[in-house]
Amino acid sequence: MERIEHRACFAGWQDVYRHESKTLGCTMRFAVFLPPRAQGKKLPVLYWLSGLTSTEQNFINKAGAQRYAAQHGVIVVAPDTSPRGDDVTDDPGYDLGKGAGFYVNATQQPWAAHYQMYDYIVSELPALIEANFPASGARSISGHSMGGHGALVVALRNPDRYRSVSAFSPIVAPSLVPWGEKVFGAYLGPDRETWQQYDATALVRSTTEKLPLLIEQGEADEFLETQLRPHLLRDACEAAGHPLTLNLRPGYDHSYYFIASFIGGHLAFHAAALNS
Repeated sequence: MERIEHRACFAGWQDVYRHESKTLGCTMRFAVFLPPRAQGKKLPVLYWLSGLTSTEQNFINKAGAQRYAAQHGVIVVAPDTSPRGDDVTDDPGYDLGKGAGFYVNATQQPWAAHYQMYDYIVSELPALIEANFPASGARSISGHSMGGHGALVVALRNPDRYRSVSAFSPIVAPSLVPWGEKVFGAYLGPDRETWQQYDATALVRSTTEKLPLLIEQGEADEFLETQLRPHLLRDACEAAGHPLTLNLRPGYDHSYYFIASFIGGHLAFHAAALNS
């Protein structure tokens, strides 16, 4: 593991590292913010999963989360969104291949060789963080758009590993929208039944441990009705008796202006769960 960026930020450090991932079979990068309280003390960790076309840089440069992470004493880890490198299969479109890992374990060729983002996020990355940083082992997870989908799926499938989960503008039903249908068809194959393991609306119907969901959604989001469709998750949660807070925000779109406007509330939400 090699540190390639090191910047003072709100009395802490915003760093970026690269390492060789055994899970993905390539070199990966991740960002980690260490708040000032991390000196000599183990702290909880919030994992942030970014959306389509993003890297580890988008969140740390645009969201303004470091101020709140420093205030609450929470480490924030933001990985890249897909495997990278010359040997990694790609697609000319923005919504498949590099930058579009969708946080699943691909089973179809040629994708399966590298696109194992679910295992990377659930297992390899937390093990790396907890072995090399002052991380207490208490974890929460959040994300945006494709990353919001990833955060919901990871937490719903592993409620024992996370204290809390939230999402901004998540793709809540990828099995039923164009982005998800394209990617799941490529990564997972034509059997739609296998897609359900990565679909939050399907998972809330069957999960026995009901981790509360916090979702932020802008009502002026250009993808609201075609790709995101939060009402599908709301309906599924109501039918299953699964706790959900869905905040619909008038005037806000899909951008990081939206995330920056409400990230403070989400950090406070996760900090309360992580420090309880």
